[in-house]
Amino acid sequence: MIKRLRLRMTLIVIGILILVSVGIVLAVHFSNERNIAAQAESSLAVMADENGAPDGPAPEDDGTEPPAGRGETPPPKPDKDDRGGRMNKNQRGRSQLFEIRSGRDAAAAGLGNSYTITLNDDGTAASWTSERTDLYTDEQISAMAESVRAEGKESGRIGTQFYRTAESGGQKKLYVLDARLDFLSASNTLRSIILISAAACALLSLLAALLIRRMIRPVEEAFIRQKQFVSDASHELKTPLAVISANAEVLEQDIGENEYLGYIRSEVKRTDSLVRNLLTLARMDRNESRAEMKSFDLSHALLDVILPFESTVYEAGKTMETEIPDGITCTGNEEMIKQLAVILLSNALKYSDDGGRIRISLSAHGKQREIRVFNTGDPIDPKDREKIFDRFWRADPAHNRDTGGHGLGLAIARSIVEAHKGKILVESSEKEGTTFTVLLNA
Repeated sequence: MIKRLRLRMTLIVIGILILVSVGIVLAVHFSNERNIAAQAESSLAVMADENGAPDGPAPEDDGTEPPAGRGETPPPKPDKDDRGGRMNKNQRGRSQLFEIRSGRDAAAAGLGNSYTITLNDDGTAASWTSERTDLYTDEQISAMAESVRAEGKESGRIGTQFYRTAESGGQKKLYVLDARLDFLSASNTLRSIILISAAACALLSLLAALLIRRMIRPVEEAFIRQKQFVSDASHELKTPLAVISANAEVLEQDIGENEYLGYIRSEVKRTDSLVRNLLTLARMDRNESRAEMKSFDLSHALLDVILPFESTVYEAGKTMETEIPDGITCTGNEEMIKQLAVILLSNALKYSDDGGRIRISLSAHGKQREIRVFNTGDPIDPKDREKIFDRFWRADPAHNRDTGGHGLGLAIARSIVEAHKGKILVESSEKEGTTFTVLLNA
């Protein structure tokens, strides 16, 4: 139980750390995406405005180089556009102005690669200009224009490229910023953050596990002392109970049957049953990993328990059905499985209604063995279904006193199942009755 508690607390802390780390990574990722998009939109707006600014005729080319502005190197004077299209003087002046201004603004925004496409009336590419003609081909430019036309939007993003369309000098232009470098940088930053978060998460998980172990240690020590006390006290109680029972028998022989002696013998028997159950739990707590496990005939073991139990059910005015196929084997401790079956059948007999019905069945599903014990009667409250396997827990103490229970039977059943690395489940409803299901490995 302490191991499960420690594991559960550790997993909860690790889960929280992972969620926080994932949240941080996602926040950084989306923040980078928003920043790049905002920068791209701002730069596209500048490119569109400045490229469309000189609506009048450009100054005539007198054969001299235009003056460099604020430390900028004047661009070479092309006689043709970058793709071989003839440019007139006005176009050349606008191109130079665009290259100087838009190149500066794009670089300032951290988005260095850009190009402008002049579109035909049908949205296809007519010509294009760029400072980095070595990065793009005519096919890529045409594909970009086709993609924008297919989307039917004035602005947006396709892959790592942001675009905006605008009218300039009576022509429709498509301005594109390629943010691949920024996305690559953001990706590298995100990868670094992921590695740092993973390392921090692993370190904090280790520290949390050590801290939880230290916090749980006093509880674990108290639990061990409690189990040791229960084991020692149970052993010590066996002797006085045996003496009381023997003296009651002697008195009964001397004075005959007596009401008070009957009470004594009844309570001694009840207490002796409690002590035996406590000793069983103590042995399982101490030696659950050393129980002898071997292959045995599970069908035969269950039938050995069921046959003598039928008379008890009949005397109680109830009926019992069995569905036990022959030849189903299992690996485990046969005596412990028999004890498990007795506990579940006794529990079904105690809590079934008057004239009720009990059914025990066995089935094999691949390498899994399934034992089901069903009984009619009052259903188990949903909030009590996990607690019924706790030691000394009783939903209705008065009812359990009537049936002679101590709240240990199902705790022993769960310990037996856990010793076999199996599972025990309970389903209960007013219409369907109550069913305990035990899953064991073959």
